[in-house]
Amino acid sequence: MGQRTYHDPLHGAIQLDRQDPAEALAIDLIDTAPFQRLRRIRQLGPAFLTFHGAESSRFTHSLGVLHLARLALQRLIRHDPSLEEHKPVLFAAALLHDLGHAPLSHTGEDMFGLRHERWSARLVRNHPDLRQRLDAEGAGTADAVADLLEHGRYPRQAIRALVSSQLDCDRLDYLVRDSYSAGIRYGQLDLERILAALTLAPDGNLALHPKGLMAVEHYLVVRQLMYRSVYNHRLNVVCNWLLSQVIAVARRLGPGQVFSDMVMSRWLWHSDALDLETYLANDDLRSGYHLLRWREEGPEELREPCARLLDRRLLKATDVSDLASTQRLELLAEVQGMARRQQLVAELCCGLQQSQNRGYHPYKGGLRLWDGERLEALETRSPLVRSLIQPVEQAWLIHPAEVREPLQQRLAELHT
Repeated sequence: MGQRTYHDPLHGAIQLDRQDPAEALAIDLIDTAPFQRLRRIRQLGPAFLTFHGAESSRFTHSLGVLHLARLALQRLIRHDPSLEEHKPVLFAAALLHDLGHAPLSHTGEDMFGLRHERWSARLVRNHPDLRQRLDAEGAGTADAVADLLEHGRYPRQAIRALVSSQLDCDRLDYLVRDSYSAGIRYGQLDLERILAALTLAPDGNLALHPKGLMAVEHYLVVRQLMYRSVYNHRLNVVCNWLLSQVIAVARRLGPGQVFSDMVMSRWLWHSDALDLETYLANDDLRSGYHLLRWREEGPEELREPCARLLDRRLLKATDVSDLASTQRLELLAEVQGMARRQQLVAELCCGLQQSQNRGYHPYKGGLRLWDGERLEALETRSPLVRSLIQPVEQAWLIHPAEVREPLQQRLAELHT
């Protein structure tokens, strides 16, 4: 077939045509087994336990990123027609940027201690179906795509920025898609206005026309709100912590006490020596199956956290962001003592999760405005953007419901 259409719930019909060499490349990459695996990796990890509609996959998201990258490049080619020759690399990088995700996406990275960017690049460089097809497009294409994905390096800065920057196509798609999936309206962006504002600065890097300032301000605020309302939602934090505990306990108990097939055995106890085939063999289905087996026949300290996840008997999380670091640690120790007095294993039900998020990094690929005469940093024109530079710290104390009352009493004492 010469044409293919993916009907996306957000972007509508995403049409690819083999008459266009870069789109033919995209079709062939989509049809490879490593890319099809992304159908079995949830975009938002265990967030479906908090937001019941959060079931979309990395496959769907990656197609959305390709769609936005194509629209953005069409816009930039008007300013610099020479960017046309970089279309194959851009399309491949947009499609394959999440190829190396572990099961449950970012949660899997924390569980297994892996970086998806490194694995995406490794797959592009070494998987024969990917490398051969990419290099058939031109010698060195696979290495160029891999270097862009892993290190954010590419000779044309505008192409690099569309793949990895503070306003890349990845972020534009996942904010809208994750908001849609989670049933939250914070993520509604004016994508058309943002894309229409894309331009090239005199140095060839990506810039924005001032007419898109408010749309970009809105995008940066939306990103901050999505972190607060979805990505760092207290129950999502609890699920991530529980999953990390499950893997830590399984690794500690060892193969003599923990069921695992050959693939999971390598992931648990030999993760530093994973080959491509074994890496790709693990996904949400295999990991979910092991959670079920461990709940049914694992040692008690493994059964309990698995049951909490599968039966959605989640632990509680209390916001302790306003406490000093030392107070948080002291409170964690007190809560562990409370749990032990309830005959609970404190290490399996008490924890402290801390994170820091900055809505905008002025010195990390900061965005710039260009009106054809004047080039200036985004934050110099926008008080709103300047307010997002200050990092926001969030801390959650994870604990069982049984200790909620004495914990609240202790917090009241700390705040008097």
